[in-house]
Amino acid sequence: MHYLLPFASGQYVFPNEKELQWSVLIVLYPFLTGLVAGAFILASLVRVFDAKPVAPTYRLALLTALAFLICAPIPLVTHLGHMERSFQIMITPHLTSAMAIFGFVYLWYLMAVLLLEIWFDFRADIVAKSETTKGLLKLFYNILTLGVKDVSPKALDFDDKAGRFLTIIGIPSAVLLHGYVGFIFGSLKSNPWWSSVLMPIIFLLSAIVSGIALVMLIFIVTTKVRKQVQNVPCLDAIARYLMFALIFDLALESLDVVHRIYEAGEWVDIFGLLTSGYLFWTILGLQFFLGGIVPLAMIAFTRAIWPPASVRGAMYTAASAFVLVGVFAMRWNVVIGGQLFSKSLKGLTTYRLGLVEYEGVLGVIGLLILPIVILYLLVKLLPPWVQGHHVERAEKPST
Repeated sequence: MHYLLPFASGQYVFPNEKELQWSVLIVLYPFLTGLVAGAFILASLVRVFDAKPVAPTYRLALLTALAFLICAPIPLVTHLGHMERSFQIMITPHLTSAMAIFGFVYLWYLMAVLLLEIWFDFRADIVAKSETTKGLLKLFYNILTLGVKDVSPKALDFDDKAGRFLTIIGIPSAVLLHGYVGFIFGSLKSNPWWSSVLMPIIFLLSAIVSGIALVMLIFIVTTKVRKQVQNVPCLDAIARYLMFALIFDLALESLDVVHRIYEAGEWVDIFGLLTSGYLFWTILGLQFFLGGIVPLAMIAFTRAIWPPASVRGAMYTAASAFVLVGVFAMRWNVVIGGQLFSKSLKGLTTYRLGLVEYEGVLGVIGLLILPIVILYLLVKLLPPWVQGHHVERAEKPST
């Protein structure tokens, strides 16, 4: 039996669709994992593709990826409840569940890739700090050395080669880390809003866009906080990569929209009602215009006329912030939007975001601040501003 509910619009919705099962925390979950993947891929441009202009952001990008990776599972396990049971995924694996596989992918990426690469890259610094600090800090850095204090050229060369190898295997690991999120949504054939073969690629491209924008924004802010001169050539290089990634991302998202319109399934009418109503501003206003077209136009305009360095820095700051807003809106439109229309395809329900509860606005703000706090602590312990030995060698002229 269908019921006409006061909170719904259209004709009929099912009674069990009164409340959405996936809340804003599930919006935040793929947003954080996307930032991790994008930041790591930006870092990999230095190690693997020898992108020397972005080298000043290499170690900062690694620490950013680690800080956000630590916080990535928190929205998911918080939404599920009983966080103390999360270890069950390891001792009772369910290999046919895409979400269960995330636990193994997460641990692989955290322990076998990111932590090891950071250790190899910062090992010389850690050894130096273990010899110059005192008290608890000295003990802390001594533990971090893992008993390996050899900083000879041969040892540093091994660190460089090991780090490069980890970066190479880390790129597909980062793709898998976030691509599987799009796979989860794209494989749900019962929901036409999510079911699309392009969904994993769209999620991955938007992750690259958001990660690059995040690192650029953090690099700009930390440079100002440290009262240093902005490295404008580095920002120009990052903005170029961001512009190309934005072009591919917007093109693919537009292709997905055109494909759905051309396909014109039985759901096309309810999709039109949804996109012209509840999601009009978040799709057209935030995702495509403010988070896509505006930053793309800002970067293209900046690269066309090459204004003074201060103006370029301000334009890049605004563009990166707009991109982050747009990617978060994209996650919102996918997760929340896919639950707003009834399975009857004849009505829409609503989602009201609370303020104080843990699945509300304040909870989301807290979870967004937490990785920033962790990054601050990581930067204090392992300052990323002095470039690693591999970058110094890469910048030496060839003979």
